[in-house]
Amino acid sequence: MSTNADAPFPTIERDPHMPSSRLPVDLRRLFRLAPFAAAAAPIAYGVAGFFMAIQVQEFDATAKVQHLALINSLSAIAAMLAQPVFGVLSDRTRSRWGSRHPWMLTGAAIGTVGLLTAGLAPNMAALTICMLVVQFGFNAWQGPFSALLPDRVPERFRGRYSTFVGLGVLLGAVLGPILGSFFVDRIPLGYAAVTGLVVLLILLFTLLVRGRDNRGEPRRPFSVGAFLSAFWVNPVRHPDFFWGFMGRLLLFGGYYMTSTYSLYIAQDYIGLTLKEATSLVPLLSLIALPGLLIATAVSGPLSDRIGRRKPIVLAAGLLIALGAAIPFLVPTVTGLILQSVVVTIGFGAFVAVDQALMATVLPDPEAYGKDLGVLNLAATLPGTIAPAAAGFIVMSLGYGPLFLVVSAIGLAGALAVLPIRTVR
Repeated sequence: MSTNADAPFPTIERDPHMPSSRLPVDLRRLFRLAPFAAAAAPIAYGVAGFFMAIQVQEFDATAKVQHLALINSLSAIAAMLAQPVFGVLSDRTRSRWGSRHPWMLTGAAIGTVGLLTAGLAPNMAALTICMLVVQFGFNAWQGPFSALLPDRVPERFRGRYSTFVGLGVLLGAVLGPILGSFFVDRIPLGYAAVTGLVVLLILLFTLLVRGRDNRGEPRRPFSVGAFLSAFWVNPVRHPDFFWGFMGRLLLFGGYYMTSTYSLYIAQDYIGLTLKEATSLVPLLSLIALPGLLIATAVSGPLSDRIGRRKPIVLAAGLLIALGAAIPFLVPTVTGLILQSVVVTIGFGAFVAVDQALMATVLPDPEAYGKDLGVLNLAATLPGTIAPAAAGFIVMSLGYGPLFLVVSAIGLAGALAVLPIRTVR
Protein backbone atom coordinates (compact mmCIF):
# COMPACT_ATOMS: atom_id res chain seq x y z
CA MET A 1 0.00 0.00 0.00
CA SER A 2 1.13 3.54 -0.64
CA THR A 3 -0.63 6.80 0.03
CA ASN A 4 -0.50 10.27 -1.49
CA ALA A 5 -0.63 13.13 0.97
CA ASP A 6 -3.29 14.85 -1.14
CA ALA A 7 -5.38 11.76 -1.75
CA PRO A 8 -8.20 10.80 0.65
CA PHE A 9 -7.81 7.10 0.00
CA PRO A 10 -4.90 4.71 -0.42
CA THR A 11 -4.08 3.38 -3.86
CA ILE A 12 -3.19 -0.18 -4.75
CA GLU A 13 0.30 -0.42 -6.23
CA ARG A 14 0.83 -2.64 -9.26
CA ASP A 15 4.25 -3.80 -10.36
CA PRO A 16 4.38 -3.39 -14.17
CA HIS A 17 6.68 -6.41 -14.39
CA MET A 18 4.34 -8.56 -12.28
CA PRO A 19 0.75 -8.40 -13.55
CA SER A 20 -1.84 -8.86 -10.85
CA SER A 21 -3.17 -11.95 -12.61
CA ARG A 22 0.16 -13.77 -12.29
CA LEU A 23 0.62 -15.32 -8.89
CA PRO A 24 4.19 -15.69 -7.56
CA VAL A 25 5.39 -19.29 -7.39
CA ASP A 26 5.85 -19.24 -3.62
CA LEU A 27 2.16 -18.35 -3.11
CA ARG A 28 0.57 -20.85 -5.47
CA ARG A 29 0.38 -23.79 -3.07
CA LEU A 30 -1.05 -21.54 -0.35
CA PHE A 31 -3.76 -20.26 -2.71
CA ARG A 32 -4.63 -23.72 -3.99
CA LEU A 33 -4.99 -25.32 -0.57
CA ALA A 34 -6.39 -22.40 1.45
CA PRO A 35 -10.03 -23.00 0.34
CA PHE A 36 -9.91 -26.59 1.60
CA ALA A 37 -8.39 -25.54 4.92
CA ALA A 38 -10.90 -22.71 5.25
CA ALA A 39 -13.77 -25.18 4.72
CA ALA A 40 -12.69 -27.49 7.55
CA ALA A 41 -14.07 -25.59 10.55
CA PRO A 42 -17.34 -24.51 8.83
CA ILE A 43 -17.99 -28.14 7.88
CA ALA A 44 -17.54 -29.07 11.54
CA TYR A 45 -19.82 -26.25 12.70
CA GLY A 46 -22.44 -26.99 10.04
CA VAL A 47 -22.67 -30.69 10.82
CA ALA A 48 -22.58 -30.09 14.57
CA GLY A 49 -25.32 -27.47 14.32
CA PHE A 50 -27.51 -29.71 12.17
CA PHE A 51 -27.13 -32.73 14.43
CA MET A 52 -27.39 -30.66 17.61
CA ALA A 53 -30.83 -29.29 16.67
CA ILE A 54 -32.08 -32.85 16.17
CA GLN A 55 -30.47 -34.08 19.40
CA VAL A 56 -31.94 -31.19 21.42
CA GLN A 57 -35.41 -31.90 20.04
CA GLU A 58 -35.04 -35.58 20.93
CA PHE A 59 -33.93 -34.72 24.49
CA ASP A 60 -36.70 -32.16 25.16
CA ALA A 61 -39.06 -31.19 22.33
CA THR A 62 -41.17 -28.86 24.47
CA ALA A 63 -38.28 -26.51 25.35
CA LYS A 64 -36.13 -27.00 22.26
CA VAL A 65 -35.89 -23.28 21.40
CA GLN A 66 -34.66 -22.35 24.88
CA HIS A 67 -32.17 -25.22 25.05
CA LEU A 68 -30.76 -24.52 21.60
CA ALA A 69 -30.37 -20.83 22.43
CA LEU A 70 -28.51 -21.67 25.64
CA ILE A 71 -26.12 -24.16 24.01
CA ASN A 72 -25.33 -21.80 21.15
CA SER A 73 -24.76 -18.90 23.51
CA LEU A 74 -22.37 -20.85 25.75
CA SER A 75 -20.58 -22.30 22.73
CA ALA A 76 -20.11 -18.86 21.23
CA ILE A 77 -18.49 -17.64 24.47
CA ALA A 78 -15.94 -20.43 24.09
CA ALA A 79 -15.37 -19.40 20.47
CA MET A 80 -15.04 -15.76 21.51
CA LEU A 81 -12.25 -16.64 23.94
CA ALA A 82 -10.34 -18.91 21.60
CA GLN A 83 -9.58 -16.71 18.59
CA PRO A 84 -7.93 -13.68 20.22
CA VAL A 85 -6.11 -15.76 22.85
CA PHE A 86 -4.60 -18.09 20.27
CA GLY A 87 -3.89 -15.04 18.11
CA VAL A 88 -1.77 -13.51 20.90
CA LEU A 89 0.02 -16.80 21.48
CA SER A 90 0.80 -17.28 17.79
CA ASP A 91 2.03 -13.68 17.42
CA ARG A 92 4.65 -14.40 20.07
CA THR A 93 5.60 -17.94 19.06
CA ARG A 94 9.00 -18.59 17.49
CA SER A 95 9.67 -22.10 16.17
CA ARG A 96 11.07 -24.01 13.22
CA TRP A 97 7.45 -24.51 12.08
CA GLY A 98 6.65 -20.82 12.27
CA SER A 99 4.29 -18.94 14.55
CA ARG A 100 0.88 -20.07 13.27
CA HIS A 101 1.11 -23.79 12.50
CA PRO A 102 1.71 -25.13 16.05
CA TRP A 103 -1.38 -23.35 17.37
CA MET A 104 -3.49 -24.23 14.34
CA LEU A 105 -2.82 -27.92 14.98
CA THR A 106 -3.43 -27.54 18.72
CA GLY A 107 -6.82 -25.98 18.12
CA ALA A 108 -7.76 -28.60 15.54
CA ALA A 109 -6.89 -31.40 17.97
CA ILE A 110 -9.12 -29.89 20.66
CA GLY A 111 -12.03 -29.44 18.24
CA THR A 112 -11.67 -33.00 16.98
CA VAL A 113 -12.16 -34.39 20.48
CA GLY A 114 -15.38 -32.42 20.91
CA LEU A 115 -16.73 -33.45 17.52
CA LEU A 116 -16.04 -37.16 18.08
CA THR A 117 -17.70 -37.22 21.50
CA ALA A 118 -20.77 -35.12 20.59
CA GLY A 119 -22.43 -38.07 18.89
CA LEU A 120 -22.20 -40.08 22.11
CA ALA A 121 -23.72 -37.39 24.36
CA PRO A 122 -26.44 -39.05 26.51
CA ASN A 123 -28.11 -35.83 27.68
CA MET A 124 -28.29 -32.06 27.27
CA ALA A 125 -25.46 -31.31 29.70
CA ALA A 126 -23.01 -33.62 27.93
CA LEU A 127 -24.02 -32.25 24.53
CA THR A 128 -23.43 -28.71 25.76
CA ILE A 129 -19.90 -29.55 26.96
CA CYS A 130 -19.08 -31.21 23.64
CA MET A 131 -20.24 -28.16 21.70
CA LEU A 132 -18.13 -25.89 23.90
CA VAL A 133 -15.08 -27.98 23.03
CA VAL A 134 -15.93 -28.01 19.31
CA GLN A 135 -16.31 -24.25 19.17
CA PHE A 136 -13.24 -23.51 21.28
CA GLY A 137 -11.00 -25.88 19.35
CA PHE A 138 -11.91 -25.01 15.78
CA ASN A 139 -11.98 -21.29 16.54
CA ALA A 140 -8.49 -21.72 17.97
CA TRP A 141 -7.56 -23.24 14.59
CA GLN A 142 -9.19 -20.37 12.67
CA GLY A 143 -7.49 -17.52 14.55
CA PRO A 144 -3.89 -18.29 13.47
CA PHE A 145 -5.13 -19.49 10.05
CA SER A 146 -6.72 -16.07 9.42
CA ALA A 147 -3.39 -14.38 10.18
CA LEU A 148 -1.81 -16.07 7.14
CA LEU A 149 -3.51 -13.46 4.93
CA PRO A 150 -1.67 -10.38 6.23
CA ASP A 151 1.41 -12.49 7.05
CA ARG A 152 2.04 -13.82 3.56
CA VAL A 153 -0.22 -12.27 0.92
CA PRO A 154 0.72 -8.95 -0.75
CA GLU A 155 -2.00 -6.30 -1.01
CA ARG A 156 -2.54 -6.73 -4.76
CA PHE A 157 -3.45 -10.41 -4.28
CA ARG A 158 -5.58 -10.11 -1.15
CA GLY A 159 -8.91 -9.86 -2.94
CA ARG A 160 -8.17 -13.08 -4.80
CA TYR A 161 -6.95 -14.88 -1.69
CA SER A 162 -9.96 -13.61 0.27
CA THR A 163 -12.17 -15.00 -2.50
CA PHE A 164 -10.58 -18.45 -2.24
CA VAL A 165 -10.84 -18.48 1.54
CA GLY A 166 -14.37 -17.08 1.48
CA LEU A 167 -15.37 -19.72 -1.03
CA GLY A 168 -14.02 -22.42 1.27
CA VAL A 169 -15.82 -20.96 4.30
CA LEU A 170 -19.17 -20.72 2.56
CA LEU A 171 -18.89 -24.07 0.82
CA GLY A 172 -18.06 -25.64 4.16
CA ALA A 173 -21.12 -24.05 5.74
CA VAL A 174 -23.29 -25.24 2.84
CA LEU A 175 -21.87 -28.77 2.77
CA GLY A 176 -22.13 -29.28 6.54
CA PRO A 177 -25.92 -29.79 6.70
CA ILE A 178 -25.87 -31.69 3.39
CA LEU A 179 -23.34 -34.16 4.76
CA GLY A 180 -25.31 -34.37 7.98
CA SER A 181 -28.50 -35.25 6.11
CA PHE A 182 -26.97 -38.58 5.07
CA PHE A 183 -26.66 -39.60 8.73
CA VAL A 184 -29.93 -38.40 10.27
CA ASP A 185 -30.65 -41.91 11.61
CA ARG A 186 -26.98 -42.61 12.49
CA ILE A 187 -25.81 -39.44 14.18
CA PRO A 188 -22.78 -40.91 16.02
CA LEU A 189 -21.49 -42.35 12.74
CA GLY A 190 -22.12 -39.01 11.05
CA TYR A 191 -20.02 -37.16 13.62
CA ALA A 192 -17.19 -39.69 13.18
CA ALA A 193 -17.26 -39.54 9.38
CA VAL A 194 -17.19 -35.75 9.28
CA THR A 195 -14.42 -35.65 11.87
CA GLY A 196 -12.30 -37.79 9.57
CA LEU A 197 -12.91 -35.42 6.65
CA VAL A 198 -12.12 -32.31 8.71
CA VAL A 199 -8.90 -33.80 10.08
CA LEU A 200 -7.81 -34.79 6.56
CA LEU A 201 -8.32 -31.25 5.22
CA ILE A 202 -6.39 -29.70 8.10
CA LEU A 203 -3.48 -32.14 7.95
CA LEU A 204 -3.11 -31.76 4.19
CA PHE A 205 -2.86 -28.00 4.53
CA THR A 206 -0.45 -27.91 7.46
CA LEU A 207 1.84 -30.54 5.91
CA LEU A 208 1.90 -29.11 2.38
CA VAL A 209 1.89 -25.41 3.27
CA ARG A 210 4.79 -25.36 5.69
CA GLY A 211 5.24 -22.75 8.36
CA ARG A 212 8.31 -20.55 7.97
CA ASP A 213 11.11 -20.94 10.49
CA ASN A 214 11.01 -17.72 12.52
CA ARG A 215 13.30 -18.57 15.42
CA GLY A 216 15.59 -15.68 14.56
CA GLU A 217 12.86 -13.03 14.58
CA PRO A 218 12.47 -10.70 17.58
CA ARG A 219 9.27 -10.89 19.59
CA ARG A 220 7.51 -8.75 22.11
CA PRO A 221 7.77 -9.95 25.70
CA PHE A 222 4.61 -11.50 27.10
CA SER A 223 2.69 -9.48 29.68
CA VAL A 224 -0.72 -9.59 31.33
CA GLY A 225 -1.56 -6.30 29.66
CA ALA A 226 -0.71 -7.72 26.23
CA PHE A 227 -2.83 -10.77 26.97
CA LEU A 228 -5.84 -8.68 28.01
CA SER A 229 -5.39 -6.46 24.96
CA ALA A 230 -6.20 -9.50 22.86
CA PHE A 231 -9.85 -8.60 23.39
CA TRP A 232 -9.62 -4.92 22.52
CA VAL A 233 -8.76 -2.49 19.72
CA ASN A 234 -9.29 1.19 20.54
CA PRO A 235 -12.20 2.43 18.35
CA VAL A 236 -11.21 6.10 18.77
CA ARG A 237 -7.66 5.55 17.53
CA HIS A 238 -8.72 3.06 14.84
CA PRO A 239 -12.22 4.10 13.64
CA ASP A 240 -11.99 2.22 10.33
CA PHE A 241 -11.32 -1.02 12.16
CA PHE A 242 -14.27 -0.25 14.45
CA TRP A 243 -16.71 0.29 11.57
CA GLY A 244 -15.53 -2.82 9.79
CA PHE A 245 -15.95 -4.75 13.03
CA MET A 246 -19.49 -3.41 13.51
CA GLY A 247 -20.53 -4.26 9.95
CA ARG A 248 -19.34 -7.82 10.32
CA LEU A 249 -20.90 -8.09 13.81
CA LEU A 250 -24.33 -7.01 12.58
CA LEU A 251 -24.39 -9.09 9.40
CA PHE A 252 -23.26 -12.25 11.12
CA GLY A 253 -25.63 -11.51 14.01
CA GLY A 254 -28.59 -11.41 11.67
CA TYR A 255 -27.43 -14.60 9.98
CA TYR A 256 -27.20 -16.50 13.28
CA MET A 257 -30.65 -15.32 14.37
CA THR A 258 -32.33 -17.35 11.64
CA SER A 259 -29.81 -20.07 10.73
CA THR A 260 -29.67 -21.34 14.32
CA TYR A 261 -33.38 -22.15 14.19
CA SER A 262 -33.70 -23.20 10.53
CA LEU A 263 -34.87 -26.70 11.42
CA TYR A 264 -37.48 -25.34 13.82
CA ILE A 265 -38.58 -22.60 11.38
CA ALA A 266 -39.33 -25.26 8.78
CA GLN A 267 -41.45 -27.15 11.32
CA ASP A 268 -43.15 -24.49 13.42
CA TYR A 269 -43.42 -21.58 10.94
CA ILE A 270 -43.87 -23.40 7.63
CA GLY A 271 -45.64 -26.46 9.07
CA LEU A 272 -43.42 -29.35 7.99
CA THR A 273 -42.83 -32.54 9.93
CA LEU A 274 -39.40 -33.26 11.46
CA LYS A 275 -38.62 -35.69 8.66
CA GLU A 276 -39.62 -33.17 6.00
CA ALA A 277 -37.64 -30.42 7.74
CA THR A 278 -34.46 -32.49 7.96
CA SER A 279 -34.74 -33.04 4.20
CA LEU A 280 -35.53 -29.41 3.36
CA VAL A 281 -32.79 -27.64 5.34
CA PRO A 282 -29.87 -29.28 3.46
CA LEU A 283 -31.78 -28.84 0.19
CA LEU A 284 -31.97 -25.08 0.77
CA SER A 285 -28.19 -24.94 0.91
CA LEU A 286 -27.85 -27.05 -2.21
CA ILE A 287 -30.25 -24.87 -4.21
CA ALA A 288 -28.34 -21.74 -3.19
CA LEU A 289 -24.96 -23.24 -4.12
CA PRO A 290 -24.72 -21.97 -7.75
CA GLY A 291 -25.37 -18.37 -6.68
CA LEU A 292 -22.84 -18.73 -3.90
CA LEU A 293 -20.14 -19.96 -6.28
CA ILE A 294 -20.74 -17.18 -8.80
CA ALA A 295 -20.92 -14.36 -6.25
CA THR A 296 -17.82 -15.50 -4.41
CA ALA A 297 -15.77 -16.17 -7.54
CA VAL A 298 -16.59 -12.81 -9.11
CA SER A 299 -16.50 -10.41 -6.15
CA GLY A 300 -12.93 -10.79 -4.86
CA PRO A 301 -11.10 -10.56 -8.22
CA LEU A 302 -13.44 -7.72 -9.25
CA SER A 303 -12.48 -5.74 -6.15
CA ASP A 304 -8.79 -6.26 -7.00
CA ARG A 305 -9.34 -5.16 -10.60
CA ILE A 306 -11.23 -1.96 -9.82
CA GLY A 307 -9.27 -1.21 -6.64
CA ARG A 308 -12.48 -0.75 -4.63
CA ARG A 309 -13.82 -2.88 -1.78
CA LYS A 310 -16.58 -0.78 -0.15
CA PRO A 311 -19.18 -0.74 -2.96
CA ILE A 312 -19.15 -4.53 -3.19
CA VAL A 313 -19.41 -4.99 0.58
CA LEU A 314 -22.25 -2.44 0.71
CA ALA A 315 -24.19 -4.10 -2.12
CA ALA A 316 -23.70 -7.52 -0.52
CA GLY A 317 -25.03 -6.27 2.82
CA LEU A 318 -28.10 -4.72 1.21
CA LEU A 319 -28.80 -7.99 -0.60
CA ILE A 320 -28.60 -9.88 2.72
CA ALA A 321 -31.04 -7.43 4.32
CA LEU A 322 -33.48 -7.78 1.42
CA GLY A 323 -33.34 -11.58 1.40
CA ALA A 324 -33.83 -11.85 5.16
CA ALA A 325 -37.34 -10.32 4.92
CA ILE A 326 -38.68 -12.68 2.24
CA PRO A 327 -40.15 -15.38 4.56
CA PHE A 328 -42.17 -12.71 6.38
CA LEU A 329 -43.87 -11.81 3.09
CA VAL A 330 -43.92 -15.37 1.71
CA PRO A 331 -44.29 -17.81 4.66
CA THR A 332 -43.94 -20.94 2.55
CA VAL A 333 -41.26 -23.36 1.40
CA THR A 334 -40.89 -21.14 -1.68
CA GLY A 335 -40.20 -18.19 0.60
CA LEU A 336 -37.48 -20.11 2.43
CA ILE A 337 -35.91 -21.10 -0.89
CA LEU A 338 -35.89 -17.50 -2.12
CA GLN A 339 -34.45 -16.31 1.19
CA SER A 340 -31.69 -18.89 1.05
CA VAL A 341 -30.72 -18.01 -2.54
CA VAL A 342 -30.69 -14.23 -2.06
CA VAL A 343 -28.97 -14.22 1.34
CA THR A 344 -26.38 -16.76 0.21
CA ILE A 345 -25.47 -14.67 -2.84
CA GLY A 346 -25.06 -11.66 -0.56
CA PHE A 347 -22.90 -13.55 1.91
CA GLY A 348 -20.79 -14.95 -0.93
CA ALA A 349 -19.93 -11.47 -2.13
CA PHE A 350 -19.51 -10.13 1.40
CA VAL A 351 -17.13 -12.82 2.65
CA ALA A 352 -15.08 -12.73 -0.56
CA VAL A 353 -14.27 -9.02 -0.16
CA ASP A 354 -14.68 -8.22 3.54
CA GLN A 355 -11.56 -10.13 4.62
CA ALA A 356 -9.43 -8.24 2.08
CA LEU A 357 -10.96 -4.93 3.18
CA MET A 358 -10.29 -5.58 6.85
CA ALA A 359 -6.73 -6.81 6.25
CA THR A 360 -5.97 -3.28 5.02
CA VAL A 361 -7.16 -1.56 8.21
CA LEU A 362 -5.53 -3.81 10.82
CA PRO A 363 -4.02 -1.49 13.45
CA ASP A 364 -0.68 -3.18 14.27
CA PRO A 365 1.59 -4.91 11.73
CA GLU A 366 3.34 -6.73 14.58
CA ALA A 367 0.13 -8.15 16.00
CA TYR A 368 -1.86 -9.44 13.05
CA GLY A 369 -2.87 -12.57 14.93
CA LYS A 370 -4.24 -10.60 17.87
CA ASP A 371 -6.05 -8.00 15.73
CA LEU A 372 -7.59 -10.64 13.48
CA GLY A 373 -8.63 -12.50 16.61
CA VAL A 374 -10.48 -9.38 17.76
CA LEU A 375 -11.96 -8.94 14.29
CA ASN A 376 -13.10 -12.54 14.20
CA LEU A 377 -15.00 -11.89 17.41
CA ALA A 378 -17.41 -10.05 15.12
CA ALA A 379 -18.25 -13.41 13.55
CA THR A 380 -18.32 -15.39 16.81
CA LEU A 381 -19.72 -12.86 19.31
CA PRO A 382 -23.12 -12.81 17.53
CA GLY A 383 -23.37 -16.50 18.30
CA THR A 384 -23.48 -15.53 21.98
CA ILE A 385 -26.20 -12.91 21.68
CA ALA A 386 -28.14 -13.75 18.52
CA PRO A 387 -29.57 -17.18 19.50
CA ALA A 388 -30.75 -15.84 22.86
CA ALA A 389 -32.22 -12.69 21.29
CA ALA A 390 -33.89 -14.69 18.53
CA GLY A 391 -35.25 -17.17 21.06
CA PHE A 392 -36.78 -14.30 23.06
CA ILE A 393 -38.39 -12.84 19.92
CA VAL A 394 -39.77 -16.21 18.84
CA MET A 395 -41.19 -17.00 22.28
CA SER A 396 -42.70 -13.48 22.59
CA LEU A 397 -43.83 -12.62 19.06
CA GLY A 398 -43.35 -15.70 16.89
CA TYR A 399 -41.13 -16.40 13.89
CA GLY A 400 -42.66 -13.82 11.52
CA PRO A 401 -41.36 -10.68 13.29
CA LEU A 402 -37.96 -12.34 13.63
CA PHE A 403 -37.40 -11.98 9.87
CA LEU A 404 -38.13 -8.24 10.00
CA VAL A 405 -35.67 -7.74 12.87
CA VAL A 406 -33.00 -9.67 10.99
CA SER A 407 -33.59 -7.56 7.88
CA ALA A 408 -33.16 -4.33 9.87
CA ILE A 409 -29.95 -5.63 11.44
CA GLY A 410 -28.65 -6.58 8.00
CA LEU A 411 -29.38 -3.08 6.69
CA ALA A 412 -27.46 -1.52 9.58
CA GLY A 413 -24.55 -3.87 8.91
CA ALA A 414 -24.46 -2.89 5.24
CA LEU A 415 -24.41 0.83 6.03
CA ALA A 416 -21.59 0.42 8.58
CA VAL A 417 -19.06 0.20 5.75
CA LEU A 418 -19.72 3.78 4.62
CA PRO A 419 -17.71 5.61 7.36
CA ILE A 420 -14.53 3.63 6.53
CA ARG A 421 -12.14 6.16 5.00
CA THR A 422 -8.84 4.41 4.34
CA VAL A 423 -10.32 1.91 1.90
CA ARG A 424 -12.30 2.81 -1.19
